[in-house]
Amino acid sequence: MVRLSVVGLGMAVKPHASALLNLGGEVEIVHAAARSEARTAAFAASAAGTAAAAWPVTRDVTRALTDPAVEAVLLLTPPDTHLALGRVALEAGKHLLVEKPLDRTLANAEALVAAAHNARLTLGVVLQHRFRDAALRLAALMEDGALGRLTFATCSVPWWRPQSYYDEPGRGTLARDGGGVLITQAIHVVDLFRALTGACDVVAADALTTPAHRMETEDYAAALLRLKDGAPGTLMTTTAFYPGADERIEIAGTEGSATLSGDHLEVRWLDGRTETVASAGSGGTGADPMAFSSEPHRRVIADFLEAVRTGRPPRASGDDALATQRLIHAILARTDVPTP
Repeated sequence: MVRLSVVGLGMAVKPHASALLNLGGEVEIVHAAARSEARTAAFAASAAGTAAAAWPVTRDVTRALTDPAVEAVLLLTPPDTHLALGRVALEAGKHLLVEKPLDRTLANAEALVAAAHNARLTLGVVLQHRFRDAALRLAALMEDGALGRLTFATCSVPWWRPQSYYDEPGRGTLARDGGGVLITQAIHVVDLFRALTGACDVVAADALTTPAHRMETEDYAAALLRLKDGAPGTLMTTTAFYPGADERIEIAGTEGSATLSGDHLEVRWLDGRTETVASAGSGGTGADPMAFSSEPHRRVIADFLEAVRTGRPPRASGDDALATQRLIHAILARTDVPTP
């Protein structure tokens, strides 16, 4: 059993709380912390009648990060706090699982990863799209070279958020979130696409704020990419596609092709074989960003706990998340959209 502090009790805590309750004897919650009295009160009210009602709720975030009884911290605070709070936890000897992104800026993200390495502690990032059944199967196929040599791949994220979503204080700003659709919403799919295809070089890119929203940062971004072995790739992400549709990753190889649409995978080989995998876990594409199963979150946390116990890197490690954030930064660097 790993003794854990949950720090941050805002919107992101709901699927994590559900996931933690489903992990049974693998984890013990020592603190559930937020500095805001409103946040702690709202969490306590929402936990009433569930096992989470027994979690010790506190506004003493520093204690939750440094308590000698705590082995690991689940950090669910806004991106602009991740480096500062993460360093406190790491310096106190705690393993760290942080909500995406690593931090609002690339420099801070790099510093957080370096701090974890220097402390020789586990750093994981909540990138739950990797843990859906269909995504796990596609990753295994790619690792085995089952589709042959990569010829091209595409990624499309046609999601929707209403203006009321961006009217929330700090939402879609450089100061708190560090950017718009790429780093805040579509990062899950961009991360999966990069991990599957080796996307690393940006050939051309475009990003802007569409007339659908009033916000500081981009709600549309697209790029031409170079993937592993020099194969071409394309990427499109937006939160301006009403009412929102499943993200789609299409990968073509010399031996077959694969289409991952939401949580549904279809694979077709040149020799006539086919394979279909469907899993629970899609959602969050439309006006309610929290409308999804907590099962992938449970798998993220379970993988992190195992990594802490065994000393292996988590599947969604700090280094992996940093590679994704570098790709996002490289895309925006080729556009007129400002970056922090």
